[in-house]
Amino acid sequence: MRVALGIAYDGTRFEGWQSQPSGNTVQDHVERALAGIAGHPVRVTAAGRTDAGVHAMAQVVHFDTAITRPDSAWVRGANAALPEAIAIQWGVAVGDDFHARFSAVSRTYRYLLHNHSVRPAVLARRSGWYHGVLDLETMQAAAKLLLGTRDFSAFRSSQCQAKSPVRSMLSVDVARQGKYFVFTFTANAFLHHMVRNLVGCLVYVGKGKFPPEWLGLVLEGRDRAICAPTFAPDGLYLSDVDYGHGISLPGFDPVLPLFPSK
Repeated sequence: MRVALGIAYDGTRFEGWQSQPSGNTVQDHVERALAGIAGHPVRVTAAGRTDAGVHAMAQVVHFDTAITRPDSAWVRGANAALPEAIAIQWGVAVGDDFHARFSAVSRTYRYLLHNHSVRPAVLARRSGWYHGVLDLETMQAAAKLLLGTRDFSAFRSSQCQAKSPVRSMLSVDVARQGKYFVFTFTANAFLHHMVRNLVGCLVYVGKGKFPPEWLGLVLEGRDRAICAPTFAPDGLYLSDVDYGHGISLPGFDPVLPLFPSK
C-alpha cells in the first residue's frame, strides 16, 4: 500500500529536509516515527527538499508499506513520536502511480520579509529582515520579468544538482502587509537556493540599488556572480504543492499569523 502524508514543520532546529548522517533532519525524524507505527524501516519521498532553516506548511510525502493501519495511525501515532516542530497534518492511501515529487504539477513558496528599522523578535527565525525602505511597485515590476519558461542559472547555487536550470515560473507576486512583504513564487519546480536568490535580487531593486530592468539582465546573463547574495532561509515556506485535477488530497490550513493581512 502506498500512503501519502501532509506535513508541516518549523525548520529552525533541523538540518534541512533530506536525510543526513547526523539524523537531525525532518526526513530522519519522520521516518523514525513512521517506522515505529509500521514496525519496519520506512523511506519517504518528498515533493520538495527544503534547506536548513526553511519551513513548510504543505510538504507532501509518500511511502510504501505492507502493513495495514487506519489513516489516523499515520497521523496521531507518528505525531506522538515527533518533535513538536514537526506535525503530520493528514494521511491517506493513494494509488501506486502516485509520486509525491514527480506527480506534482507545481510548487509554491512564500517568503515573509519583516521590513522595519528594528529586527523581528517573535518571528526572529520565521521571517527574513531588511531594515531599509523598500518600494513595492519597483519590486512588482521586476517580478514580472521572471514569468515564463526560462533558464534560471543565475539564481541556482553552486551545489545545485538539477540536470537542467530551465524552470517554468507560473506566477510571482509581491505584496505589502503592514511592516511585512510577502513574496510568492509558483513554478513547476525550483533550483537549489533559487527562491532565496530571487528575493535577494528583488530587495536590491526595492531599495533602489538597481532598476527593475536589471533583474531581466541578470536572468538573461545566466551568471550567478552578478546575482544578489543569497537571502536568509528564515522567512521561506513551502506553502503549497499542486497535483492537478486528477489527484485529490486533503488541504492544509493557512498559517495566518505568519502572513498578516493588516
